[in-house]
Amino acid sequence: MESPISRTDLNCISLADPDIQKSVELLKQACLDSGFFYVVDHGISQEFMDEVFAQSKKFFDLPHSEKMKLLRDEKNRGYTPMLDEILDPENQVNGDYKEGYYIGVEVPADSPDANRPFYGPNQWPSEEVLPKWREVMEQYHREALRVAKLVARIIALALDLDVDFFDRPEMLGEPIATLRLLHYEGGQKTGQVSNPAKGVYGAGAHSDYGLITLLATDDVVGLQICKDRNAQPQVWEYVAPVKGGFIVNLGDMLERWSNSIFRSTLHRVVLDGRQRYSIAYFVEPSHDCVVECLPTCKSETNPPKFPPITCSAYLSQRYKDTHTDLSTYSGGKA
Repeated sequence: MESPISRTDLNCISLADPDIQKSVELLKQACLDSGFFYVVDHGISQEFMDEVFAQSKKFFDLPHSEKMKLLRDEKNRGYTPMLDEILDPENQVNGDYKEGYYIGVEVPADSPDANRPFYGPNQWPSEEVLPKWREVMEQYHREALRVAKLVARIIALALDLDVDFFDRPEMLGEPIATLRLLHYEGGQKTGQVSNPAKGVYGAGAHSDYGLITLLATDDVVGLQICKDRNAQPQVWEYVAPVKGGFIVNLGDMLERWSNSIFRSTLHRVVLDGRQRYSIAYFVEPSHDCVVECLPTCKSETNPPKFPPITCSAYLSQRYKDTHTDLSTYSGGKA
């Protein structure tokens, strides 16, 4: 049972605004209200953003057999086929009607760090197939991390912490930062238009796992958020794309850190039959970072709601819960 869909208004934060206190207040209000906000004036040129989207489209336009050569590995690097992910098993009939590509922090295979979850070498299309593709994606990964660290500094101030709280080595000094290219195929190709009443979604309802997510999208509307997951019926609202900017949302780890003061909000993708491209950048702290209630977010009347957990353990379980077992694809990877 759902209410009619409307469009929500989000606060917009300019990273070029010299009035940092204004940005802190806008972010704090957004985090208390919906956990979503826009970020603009981030320093990544529109020309480069257009190039990243163009290169993403080139990959998804490849034949399925070519993409399956780069099927995601045990480190969650590489291609995720249509229906690979099921984010809302209680309400979804099949899985997400999207395909994706994971790119993480590049760590050589012979490095000791490559033995840690989510660290290791990325999978890359060959230069013959997609020239310059790796170069563009690695540059975007670096640029997005720079933006994420600027946003994290504003979040720290909004939580009454030191401005460099998230800059420390155990936080975002050695992050698990993952770029994910996404393509939602149009209804003409899949025969599927999103239909919540029938359990068909571009992406099922979920909250993100980590600290924050930066989302760049094309101009096709599809993202919906539910500010109160416990409401009956749930009220879903569309989030409008923002040209040249990011849609930013808080993840579950930040909700744990803030003792539920800041919210990690349910969201999903519901499409009208048009294909849609988006680029998500998931930012999580280092492997060994212990996510536990911040001192500024607890009191005698508001004790910690969540037990401490390491970032690595939390992420590993969440990925396992939502992705198809790789053995299902045996023989599908060349």
